[in-house]
Amino acid sequence: MQSIKEFGSYIINQLSSVEIIDIIDIILVSVILYYTFKFLSDRRAGKLAVGVGLFLAVLFISEFLKMRALNFLLTSLSQVGLIALIIVFQPEFRSALEKMGTGSLKNLNRRFSNSSASTVEVSVNEICSAVERLSQTKTGALMVFERDTKLGDVIKTGTVIDADISAMLINNIFYNKAPLHDGAVIVRGNKLYSAGCFLPLSSNADIIKDLGTRHRAAIGISENSDALVLVVSEETGTVSIAKDGKLERGFNSRTLHKYLMNAFVGDASSGLSGFFNKKGDGNTKSK
Repeated sequence: MQSIKEFGSYIINQLSSVEIIDIIDIILVSVILYYTFKFLSDRRAGKLAVGVGLFLAVLFISEFLKMRALNFLLTSLSQVGLIALIIVFQPEFRSALEKMGTGSLKNLNRRFSNSSASTVEVSVNEICSAVERLSQTKTGALMVFERDTKLGDVIKTGTVIDADISAMLINNIFYNKAPLHDGAVIVRGNKLYSAGCFLPLSSNADIIKDLGTRHRAAIGISENSDALVLVVSEETGTVSIAKDGKLERGFNSRTLHKYLMNAFVGDASSGLSGFFNKKGDGNTKSK
């Protein structure tokens, strides 16, 4: 009983010494650990984390049991292990830092007026009309909607057209004999800003084998940025959307319209809220 009282007294003393800065410290560490876990669980880096955990466990055991040879070997490996991990998983670290840098706080105050929501619906209608035609004719297409992560390096690989969103123009760009049909169209603001752009392919080994280069490119750019990517398969006419490295397939005109409207004019907590509020005038420059 005495030991329980001493333990309770110890806990009370510790709690009484907690200051505001300690609470802030705990909250920040918790947030970092949460997002680290979320980042690892959504990517192949999660498998690496398990391996690193096992490595550290064996290192601890070897030190505890005084296994000098094994401990020396593991300690030597750990000295260069961090640098090796950064090199091997550079794309994942870059993606995480880019998304951290875009900041979601500025999206919290974004809301659409009636006129802007109306403008968005006109653009979405044009996109859905074009996609429906492309799907029916099994014409391959790839459209990237730029968000907070600027895609200036991707835009430079194509041809700047800086045109209003139009179903006819989208269909003409992706017509299989058109010079720009093989690349992607980058939508910046409310403009079809650049066409014929080349995208980085995803290196994720878990992607199903029946997906072609166009879909791998869509997943790749969504892994490396916060862009939303729309894909039409030229083999099946299937309409898909890639976001955050994940591909959702099987959209039709109605479900695509609903998805895009929800993404572009939905709640401010959605990643694409305020998308078409961005200016896409001719003075926009690639960064």
